[in-house]
Amino acid sequence: MKPINQIEPWIDKSELKELKRVVKSTFVSEHLLNKEFEDLIKTITKSPHAVSMTNGTAAIFCALKALGIGEGDEVIVPNMTFIASSNAVIFAGATPVLCDIDENSMCMSAQEVAKVITSKTKAIMPVHLYGRSCDMDGLTKLADKFNVKIIEDAAQGMGVLYKGQHVGTLGDVGVLSFYANKTITCGEGGVVLSKDKKIIEDCYRMKNHGRSRKGVFIHESIGFNFCFTEMQAAVGVSQLKKLKKVIKKKKKIYNFYQQNIDNKLLQNIPIEGNTQPVHWFTSFFTDHKEPFKKYLSQHDIQTREFFYPLNRQPCYKDSQLIDIGGDFPVSEKVFGRGISLPSSYNITSRQLEYVCKIINKFNP
Repeated sequence: MKPINQIEPWIDKSELKELKRVVKSTFVSEHLLNKEFEDLIKTITKSPHAVSMTNGTAAIFCALKALGIGEGDEVIVPNMTFIASSNAVIFAGATPVLCDIDENSMCMSAQEVAKVITSKTKAIMPVHLYGRSCDMDGLTKLADKFNVKIIEDAAQGMGVLYKGQHVGTLGDVGVLSFYANKTITCGEGGVVLSKDKKIIEDCYRMKNHGRSRKGVFIHESIGFNFCFTEMQAAVGVSQLKKLKKVIKKKKKIYNFYQQNIDNKLLQNIPIEGNTQPVHWFTSFFTDHKEPFKKYLSQHDIQTREFFYPLNRQPCYKDSQLIDIGGDFPVSEKVFGRGISLPSSYNITSRQLEYVCKIINKFNP
């Protein structure tokens, strides 16, 4: 049996068909397919406004700047997340302040945020990790109490619902990502969502060299080039049309693992009741992560560790750009025990059976 990858995109003739449309049109920068992509995003998420970006990191940066966040401000970020969340805050001129996570959801909780919120806090950034969602009710109540903004990092949350509402639409502004390994991919890509039209307009100017529309050379503000290409949009349009199929298959993979793994050395990670997840990754806890990872690798089964906690990142050691604060026992524990299994749309029933068979024989 060939090696089984932990994650890979589902790319087929439908993406090629859309890409041919772009090539034949000769419009390879932002044009009609870009609008079609944004309209599909708005339909799926039920967000009234959306603007595409070159990637999710740029989208977070633009969202921060659109909210007026900069030097002297603090933004609370969970210690367990991909480093783009905190780096975007730093590049916006603000200071990321780390908080620990909830062990069950593996996401930011209001209880942990309350421990580090100060008069300098201008926003909190819930990260909807691995296709799950944060407890947004608690975070919203806390944000209202302290009059701070909510920037949802829903980079891993395409299709995820919290109490029936798409993540990324519950706060002041939300961000989606379409990196190569995401549930839906454009190779690279990001989207900013908001109910506030002005935020979206500000984000558009920020990504378009500080101007309100293309084809003119009057720039109302200072901006960057974070524009989304028609090539990316072509892949994205095709991918979004597959979203329901992808979610259905991801759920099938998750259920298969739940029903067929009976090795007591692996523990299931519970799903919070208010979350309707998209199982971007199917993950487990084990007290034997390193030998388990090595064992599966020897059988050509690729796994993936959880995100390296931000407080451990070498680039932040002794840095004045980030407030690491105290200890993070929960995120350290989750990192030490968490591992993700092969979860690609393309994985076959035979491969799933093989993975479960090998896992059930694991005995370090």
